[in-house]
Amino acid sequence: MRTITLIVLHCSGTKTTTRYGVERCRADHLRRGWKDIGYHYYITRDGVVHDGRPLEQVGAHCKDHNQHSIGICYEGGLDACGNPCDTRTRAQRTSMRALLTRLHQQFPSAIIMGHRDLSPDLDGNGHVEPDEWLKQCPCFHAILDYEDLEPTDLLNGGN
Repeated sequence: MRTITLIVLHCSGTKTTTRYGVERCRADHLRRGWKDIGYHYYITRDGVVHDGRPLEQVGAHCKDHNQHSIGICYEGGLDACGNPCDTRTRAQRTSMRALLTRLHQQFPSAIIMGHRDLSPDLDGNGHVEPDEWLKQCPCFHAILDYEDLEPTDLLNGGN
């Protein structure tokens, strides 16, 4: 098994008025020349968690971080007008938490964060701030939403 240090959350970047299921996502990724869907898990609006790439395989979801991460994408992320927005349904939130809880048990030292949190720290202050995000994905604050699942030593300041 690969060494997993990150669990990266994504959104599909689709409007609430548009269905973008796992097979459509997979087909789009295959059209890009990838060998499969880039994510390890994909959560549709009905809360169903679909398997993507096997965990043993490197994903294609976050440049420079694929080797040591698990990618999870939820369907949505844009409101009806196309603006970034936390569009997760109650079913998606429930499924995402259950999946993250299971993965946290399997990979207790992995840090959960959003794709946007891995943007470059342009001003070098040690924090990636909203004006430095390359994209809004996953359109919610993943680190805060799942801080109870972060590694204990991270929450204790590394002690």
